Amino acid sequence: MQKITLKPHELPYQINEEIKYLRANIQFCGDDKKVILFTSSVVSEGKSTITLELAKSMAQMGKRVLLLDTDLRRSMLKHQVVNRETVKLGFSHYLSGMANLEDVLCVTDNPVIYVIFAGPVPPNPAELLASKRVSALLDWARNQFDYVLVDAAPLGAVVDAAALANKCDGAAVVVEAGRISRRVVQGVVQQLKDGGCPVLGVILNKVDKPHGRSYYNYKYKYNYNYEYRKEDKK
Repeated sequence: MQKITLKPHELPYQINEEIKYLRANIQFCGDDKKVILFTSSVVSEGKSTITLELAKSMAQMGKRVLLLDTDLRRSMLKHQVVNRETVKLGFSHYLSGMANLEDVLCVTDNPVIYVIFAGPVPPNPAELLASKRVSALLDWARNQFDYVLVDAAPLGAVVDAAALANKCDGAAVVVEAGRISRRVVQGVVQQLKDGGCPVLGVILNKVDKPHGRSYYNYKYKYNYNYEYRKEDKK
């Protein structure tokens, strides 16, 4: 198991409070919602940033969290989590049988946050994500962690997240305001439902306010605002 250091990133007070509201509403979804998949329609809608900040917020409550990067085609999570540390093995190594679970699991300097990074791009991402090794890992993680946050590839672009859907307890769809049509989002939601995964909510992201600032607007049973800063976008 490799030890890594999280990039320092302190949220302003108000933003931190708004993240807590999102966290609380996820908790209100029930104790049986432990493995939660985050996807979007296309790339760069902010799902990785949201997943990471949510993991940190849950950790503030002492919750043990596994952040699982399953975006095997275009992972951005690693760039947001660590600075210059080299993580040699990732999820694709585990799925292909080239590494064991303990080889790809990273413990952070926050003792309740663990991460498995995506690893190198394999030739058959969707097939690997549908394998029994994914089910075995998630079964293990349910017994070890309070929450498993799954950062998945955009479902509107590739089918990878659909292969994971029936293995997760629920899903949240990140939508960039003004960029994605309702029809496309409805298609993503339907694919998740067809895969047997309850859709817990939609996170409306990058909402422009009248005074010119941009915000993340979380729509998760209730509405919240979360400031969006360009330097956080990868």
